Amino acid sequence: MAAGDGGDGDGVDKVEAQRRAALAGEQEPMGFIEIVATVGSVLLLILTLPFSLFISYKVVQEYERAVIFRLGRLRRGGARGPGIFFILPCIDTYCKVDLRTVSFDVPPQEVLSRDSVTVSVDAAVFYRVKSPSQATNNVQDYSHSTRLLAATTLRNVLGTRNLSEILSEREAIAHTMQSSLDEATEPWGVKVERVEIKDVRLPVQLQRAMAAEAEAAREARAKVIAAEGEMKASRALKEASDVLTDSPAALQLRYLQTLNTISAEKNSTIVFPLPMDMITPFLGIKK
Repeated sequence: MAAGDGGDGDGVDKVEAQRRAALAGEQEPMGFIEIVATVGSVLLLILTLPFSLFISYKVVQEYERAVIFRLGRLRRGGARGPGIFFILPCIDTYCKVDLRTVSFDVPPQEVLSRDSVTVSVDAAVFYRVKSPSQATNNVQDYSHSTRLLAATTLRNVLGTRNLSEILSEREAIAHTMQSSLDEATEPWGVKVERVEIKDVRLPVQLQRAMAAEAEAAREARAKVIAAEGEMKASRALKEASDVLTDSPAALQLRYLQTLNTISAEKNSTIVFPLPMDMITPFLGIKK
C-alpha cells in the first residue's frame, strides 16, 4: 500500500510539474504519435486548400485573447490576440477569454454579526482576467468560482464585525473583502478591482428599536439645549435689571422704545404702566 501511495503521489507531482512547465512556456519533446498527427494535419490543410483556410484562420477582438491547445497541450507563447491567428485542423482547439472588467451582484447574505444581530447584506464585485492561460488551466470556471468565493468571503468578513461597524465602516469592510478576494483569485489569473457594499437590511423590530432610541436621544438633546437657553436668558435678564436699577433714565428709555414698537403694529389699545409710588396714595396702602 505504501508503494502504491508513493506512486500516486509521484504521478500527481508529475502532472503538476507538466502543467507549470506549460504555463511557463516550456514543453516536453513531442512523441512519435504527436509528430505523425501534426504532419497529417498539415497535409490535410494543404490538400484541402483553399477551403481549409476558413477553418484554420481565426480572429479575436481587441478585448479578447485565445488560448490554444495542440493535442491537449498548451501552445508555447501564451495566449494569442488581438487580431488573426492560425490553428491546425483536427489537432488544435482554442477558447476565448474576455479581458474586460466584469461586474456581478453578490446575492443578499443572511449574516450573524459578532454581537448576535442578524442582518442581510448584498454587495457588488468588479473583476477582470489578467492571465488567460491561468484562467483556463488553473480553474474549471473562473467566473462561477469567483462568484461563490465572493459570497463566502462576504459572510466571513461580516461575521467578525459588530452591527455598528457594519453600518458605519462600509468602505473598510469592502477594502478587506477586496484584499481577501484578490489574494484567493491570484492563482486563477483573476484580478479583483473593486468591491462595494450595496445595502444593509435590518429586521423590522430592530429598525423600530433603533428609531425609538434615536428619537429619545434627540428629545434629550432638545431638552438640554432648551435648559441651556433658559439659563443664558435668565443671566441676560439679571444683567439688564442691574443696569436699569443703576440708571432710572434707562428704564424710561426702554419704556419709550416699547411704546414705539407697539404703535408700529397699529394697535388700538396701549397700556401705560405707572410707578407704584404714584398710585399707592389712591389705594390707601400705608407704607
